[in-house]
Amino acid sequence: MTTRRTTLTGLDGIVRCAWCGTDPLYAAYHDTEWGRPVRDEVRIFEKLCLEGFQSGLSWLTILRKREAFRVAFRDFDPVAVARFGPRDVARLLRDRGIVRNRAKIDATIANARAVVALHAAGESLTDLVWSHAPARRRPAPRRWSQVPSQTPESRALARALRARGFRFVGPTTAYAAMQALGVVNDHFAACALRDGSGTGRGVARVAARRRQSSKR
Repeated sequence: MTTRRTTLTGLDGIVRCAWCGTDPLYAAYHDTEWGRPVRDEVRIFEKLCLEGFQSGLSWLTILRKREAFRVAFRDFDPVAVARFGPRDVARLLRDRGIVRNRAKIDATIANARAVVALHAAGESLTDLVWSHAPARRRPAPRRWSQVPSQTPESRALARALRARGFRFVGPTTAYAAMQALGVVNDHFAACALRDGSGTGRGVARVAARRRQSSKR
């Protein structure tokens, strides 16, 4: 039986989670974003929406289109997106730079309106998401079987989001967002970024290795 690799060593000598492969854009995302705590509400809203667009596709596809998404959706400002109407939907359906899926576009607009409604109720998306962080930090995963696709916390978050009008936020999508936003840390044990998620130590070591590599 072949064991699926959890990490790989890049050409720069850095050991990373294997899911990011060797694509430079994916590796940079892994090193500087994935698993690092995010509390900025706009970026949390963006992540939830893009995770919805990613459904059925690879994250790398979405990552390559992210800048086009940001332009199309007004940098994911919830207030601006909440005002989108039929002309904006028509514009988005013509935009080849993004994923032109009507249901996902409609969901993004609905999600923006849900954020505005949260504010009106005295809540914030940041507090809602982070209130579902696990009470205890799990041990660092060493095998793929130790990385769940959903958890009790992600199921509770999905229910809370849907109850407030959010769409395309099932338990698996919610958990993927929790991983990316640093609500949980699922970098593999051998990954150079594992102990740097949220502290910057792993990121600093990666940056130092890159500087050394560039001097060779």
